[in-house]
Amino acid sequence: MSLPQLVCLACYYLVAMHLPDNMLFIKWGGVRVRRMLCSHIFKKCGKGVMIHKGANFGSGLDIEIGDHSDIGVNAVIPSNTIIGNDVLMAPNCYIFGCNHRFDNVNMPIRTQGATTKKQTVIGDDVWIGRNVTMMPGRSIQKGSIIGACCVLTKDFPPYSIVGGNPSRLLKSRLN
Repeated sequence: MSLPQLVCLACYYLVAMHLPDNMLFIKWGGVRVRRMLCSHIFKKCGKGVMIHKGANFGSGLDIEIGDHSDIGVNAVIPSNTIIGNDVLMAPNCYIFGCNHRFDNVNMPIRTQGATTKKQTVIGDDVWIGRNVTMMPGRSIQKGSIIGACCVLTKDFPPYSIVGGNPSRLLKSRLN
């Protein structure tokens, strides 16, 4: 990580992350400040990106986010995530990058470490509802809708409407 990236990351977590989305004295307020900082942190930060208050993305170094996409309030996103264009993410979405290992029953789970990090890819024109939890390595295809409070445990075809815990296909937007 370069010194300018480190400075931007520190400014983000110490100040910008906590700013309200709209402030009277700055057009678009904290959203604009966070986007400016993240454009220096992320691998790619497209035009018109909105990063809302409380969003956490670790070091952010390997994050790519397309044009006109939103990262929701209090979202948690691992560093190796790719987000397409025109993605809407509601508040409190959580994307796991890895999980606990539990394959050795002769050892406590807490001492077994973590699985290998997996990349999450979110396609273009996706709507992710409030309080969605995505398990490691999910791929959300173009035009899909992930319903509120869904626990996304598997992948679905493009233009799917998905919901539930565990996730299931509710219907296709192509019908």
